[in-house]
Amino acid sequence: MKNLKIKPLSKEQIIISIDRLTRFKEPEVKYLRVFSDILTANLIAPKFKKSELERIDYSEIRTLAEFVVNYSLKDAGLTFDDDYLINQRLLDYEKSVFNLDDKVENLLKNKINYKAALSLLPPEEELPLNLKWLKALSIAADLVKEREEKSLLYPVEKVLICEGITEETLLPVFARILGFDFNRNGIYVLSAGGKNQVVKTFYKLADIIKIPLFVLLDSDAGENYREILPRLRSCDKVHVLKIGEFEDALPLHLIEKTLQYATKNISFAPIDDMASVSSRVEYLENFFKHRGLHEFKKAEFASMVKNNISDINDVSDEIKEVIEEIRCLRKGDKAIRRLGDYR
Repeated sequence: MKNLKIKPLSKEQIIISIDRLTRFKEPEVKYLRVFSDILTANLIAPKFKKSELERIDYSEIRTLAEFVVNYSLKDAGLTFDDDYLINQRLLDYEKSVFNLDDKVENLLKNKINYKAALSLLPPEEELPLNLKWLKALSIAADLVKEREEKSLLYPVEKVLICEGITEETLLPVFARILGFDFNRNGIYVLSAGGKNQVVKTFYKLADIIKIPLFVLLDSDAGENYREILPRLRSCDKVHVLKIGEFEDALPLHLIEKTLQYATKNISFAPIDDMASVSSRVEYLENFFKHRGLHEFKKAEFASMVKNNISDINDVSDEIKEVIEEIRCLRKGDKAIRRLGDYR
């Protein structure tokens, strides 16, 4: 790579880049974004605009980005060897989860020296799950066993698509109470942001992903269910709640306990009539408003509910049903190989 002029990435930029490359996202999108950001910011000569990079062959983008990252690692004083086990395992993993064409696979066939970059990472307890998993890729003999033992989430085996933040926050907690840890079993929870967005998210993932998709919809999403049904693969499943929104599936006593917690410094909550309301969310909005509390926000309320879940009695029958359906969803083939397979 003669005649290249490079501004080395800082240690923080290197960590950010490998973090972004190992998140659960469509490989083509994340690799092109990260590589393009590196080249536009750190390749001084030749200088590329993002619009120019869009017209360049993926192989050249990969080669240039790989060179800039490795140059930066050497500039940071790190030593290299020819151990690219992490790269191969990342490629195998992405191929086991996503449908990749030759162009995209080419992006993943890079020789970024992840092993050298690992020494830049902060202590284990400060790392997000994907970077903990990245460290495991260099040493773990069995990646699925490593995930189960350390609750790493990766390799992801199933994706749960839900409408909102309440489900995203609480379903992993309810599952853990029932003895099914999402992180230990590779269940990735994706909040789409509304029932219409759930359909769009499902359509997109069903086209590019190999692993099972589980879709959770509120009871008023019948039309959305019918839109999903024709695209449903044999490994996928949709659960439409029997009544209302996810908040309506929470046990009454759990909501009462949460409201007592929320108003402990104000007064006792007038909750005797909650069992008769048609919408828990509407009730909660009025409760927060008339109690002089801040505006009811689902995310904050879900966090309060989470703090008040204590045992299996806090899990309703329908939520138990949802968790069991997720547990029993047919797994995709495990293409993540053992360490010995690379010898």
